[in-house]
Amino acid sequence: MNFSNRHRNHFIEQLTSQTFDVLVIGGGITGAGIALDGTLRGMKIALIDMQDFSAGTSSRSTKLIHGGLRYLKQWEFRLVSEVGKEREVVYNIGPHVTTPEKMLLPIYKHGTLRRCTTSIGLKVYDYLASVKKSERRKMLSREECIEKEPLLKRRGLIGGGYYVEYRTDDARLTIEVIKSAYHYGALCLNYIKAESLQYNESGEINGVTVTDIITGKSHSVRARKVVNATGPWVDTICEKDGSLKGKNLRRTKGIHLVFDKRDFPLKQAIYFDTYDGRMVFAIPRQGKTYVGTTDTFFEEDPISPKVTREDRGYLLKCINSRFPSLRLTDKNIESSWAGVRPLILDEGKNPSEISRKDEIWESETGLITIAGGKLTGYRKMAELVLDLISNRFEDRLFRPCKTAQTPISGGYVEGGSARFQAYVSRKAVEGVKYGLTLDEAKELVSFYGSNVDIVFEYLKKNKQEQSIPLSLFVKLNYALDHEMVLTPLDFFIRRTGILYFEISLVKKYSTDVILYMSKYFNWNEEQIKNNTEELKRVIEEAERTILLF
Repeated sequence: MNFSNRHRNHFIEQLTSQTFDVLVIGGGITGAGIALDGTLRGMKIALIDMQDFSAGTSSRSTKLIHGGLRYLKQWEFRLVSEVGKEREVVYNIGPHVTTPEKMLLPIYKHGTLRRCTTSIGLKVYDYLASVKKSERRKMLSREECIEKEPLLKRRGLIGGGYYVEYRTDDARLTIEVIKSAYHYGALCLNYIKAESLQYNESGEINGVTVTDIITGKSHSVRARKVVNATGPWVDTICEKDGSLKGKNLRRTKGIHLVFDKRDFPLKQAIYFDTYDGRMVFAIPRQGKTYVGTTDTFFEEDPISPKVTREDRGYLLKCINSRFPSLRLTDKNIESSWAGVRPLILDEGKNPSEISRKDEIWESETGLITIAGGKLTGYRKMAELVLDLISNRFEDRLFRPCKTAQTPISGGYVEGGSARFQAYVSRKAVEGVKYGLTLDEAKELVSFYGSNVDIVFEYLKKNKQEQSIPLSLFVKLNYALDHEMVLTPLDFFIRRTGILYFEISLVKKYSTDVILYMSKYFNWNEEQIKNNTEELKRVIEEAERTILLF
């Protein structure tokens, strides 16, 4: 059965008619990793999220599989080593959602970085993160830095470091992991909210009462173990369990701004120090340049964090200090997004100093909670959680963790990551036969990896809606049939990223897409109106037209 919300009633019947080994609350990257790992070990797994998959933190990051360079400043050598090695694993199992990105680290005479310490730091980083020889750091002269990025401020520039990060699409990575979990037998449902926890006579957790956000109906879900992987909402679930004590969260907010390349024609990804001692990324992508991130404490509802006037002003000041010829203002911002990081509380530290390490704990009722951590380490975090759970099942034996050797959905490419570009070139020629341009075909193959054969089937059927461009049309159909899309925002943000990086395309075709989805799901007039208004509101926020914050 296709992984489509057309089958939602059937999935809900499955959710409520059996007892699961593990119920995962939270469909971000951490929950997705747990669902896949558990299923591969032979467990019966269910995963639910009150929003769309990855609608929280896991679609609002800087979209990098970090090697952990910044953690050297905090002396977190174990964390650097772990995330550096995990980065390579993620690249190997999902080459279509992970791309090496050369990063320039400029060094200024009166900046916070020093040439000697940067060189040593990058060398230690290469060692700890087990960076392969072809990607190890180089130190560049002032002239070499300017050649790689002419926009850089030249006054005071003395050289730079050159190393590799890995670019990703956080939401695409999450959905590919969830699709893999579903493929191997997990039941994964979005728009299902955990309302209350259930317990047996001994006071041990054995299930959850949930609400279907779409219908408003309540259901009971039974499970031997429940995992709280809700990110910014971890404390909310712990509070329902009566175990909100000891460890808890400190949320911080990070925002990103997107500029058209005509306004910010960045050639080279840059990781630069700011006037207040922080570090910021500027990254070219799809004809745009995006910049982030901020790091401020956040006490509001994490479901819809806003980009404030102060947030924008701070990043614009940072940009203009390192790229003074641009003179960017609010008017140059094309779109933006904000996300909330769920960090473990560490009293007395400012947001940038709080550790990004993950922690796992188990309450007296048996609720297992995981919090903190980074996108890069999702697979390892899942492994630790499932190792703990496996030890709690004294009556059963499970297989060991297999996720490091198992490609995620779309990652089944002959030759793996080393041959991925050859695969893209070969399959793109096939896509041209179905009516795509070569660039469109390459983009689809790069985007979907080994799933592109399913995408090409929509081209073969030749049933394009004339009002929607062909490449957008096939993405929409694939997302509806195979990626549990339920709303226009699911498609435009979490499945494609179009709202952030091609917002003009969203505005141009939003009505046509909503009309097509309304036919697919048989929406009534009220549903069409609600989805249209929600999309319009989010477009306005992304374009920063709401300036009262």
